[in-house]
Amino acid sequence: MPSDAAANEEFILFGMENPLLDISAHVDAAFLAKYGLDANNAVLASDAQKPIYDDLVASYKVEYVAGGAAQNTLRGAQHFLPKNSTVYVGCVGDDDSAKILRAAAEKDGLRTEYMVDSTTPTGRCAVCITGHFRSLCTDLQAANNYSIAHLRQPSTWALVEAARFYYIGGYFLTVSPDSALAVAEHVHASRAAGAGKTFMLNLSAPFIPQFFKDPLAKLLPHADVVFGNEAEALAYAAANGLPHADPATDVPAAARAIAALPRAHLAASPRVVVITQGRDPTLVAVAGNDKVLSFPVSAVPEEQIVDTNGAGDAFCGGFIAALVRGRPVDACVHAGQHLAAVVIQRSGPTYPATTDFVI
Repeated sequence: MPSDAAANEEFILFGMENPLLDISAHVDAAFLAKYGLDANNAVLASDAQKPIYDDLVASYKVEYVAGGAAQNTLRGAQHFLPKNSTVYVGCVGDDDSAKILRAAAEKDGLRTEYMVDSTTPTGRCAVCITGHFRSLCTDLQAANNYSIAHLRQPSTWALVEAARFYYIGGYFLTVSPDSALAVAEHVHASRAAGAGKTFMLNLSAPFIPQFFKDPLAKLLPHADVVFGNEAEALAYAAANGLPHADPATDVPAAARAIAALPRAHLAASPRVVVITQGRDPTLVAVAGNDKVLSFPVSAVPEEQIVDTNGAGDAFCGGFIAALVRGRPVDACVHAGQHLAAVVIQRSGPTYPATTDFVI
């Protein structure tokens, strides 16, 4: 693991994905069925599902929350890191939704360098909560229009060059896989020149390994750390011809398989694959080690849980913050589990202004 690089460097953590405005509400099973949604999944909205946003607002008491998985994660990482540690890139519209996203990021100390598409609204996500599950239905809108030209412009690329840690959400592979690969290749080139940089990737949703297998396959060899949950691990296994019927054995096997994938560049440490499983133990596979580590989750009392939207994003934020601070894997997992537990006791992926948790 690296040393505490955050101590003296600004904007050391660079993230990129799809900024979205979450429209969140507690719904019933009939509402999910109406739009063909599962209780604990994430999908891109089909034309038939796009009326869900107005229907959600008309039918339930909704909350508007700054979202986008990687943006949530970077806000969470900044929660534990020194001021001016994080910067995030994605595409938004020129509208009130984008103003909400900017304000939320600024409040949490996250610098945003959005590409602005004045012809398309900011993307939105219907967050449909049933019990402790959340179903996400996303209409990317402006987020879908991110261009590598924005990444390559000198002011943005300077941020890429200055960073030492990089986090790409898998959802971005539906939008601009060439941008994600450009960042990964920068890390590759920097490694060859002797720089210590770390590239991290999240599988994000089962449909990414299922339907975006090729761009994912191009990116995974560059990844030093890979995040996912049990459903995403099984989807990866199914898409790659691995056993995927028994979660008890096949989720750890999928984690080991991802950890063992060839590396695109020299690395100071073996690849780490982190699989969250809700209340079940967090699994960590390390390349070269057949044993998958298991970290129990401290249960939050049922009556204290508000909703689980953003729990996985928060886990990644805590883990990454600890990684940037040079902590070992067990401390990174502990930080991730702590921040996830904080978030599920709040409405949506939001973070308290201060923390007494010490990484």
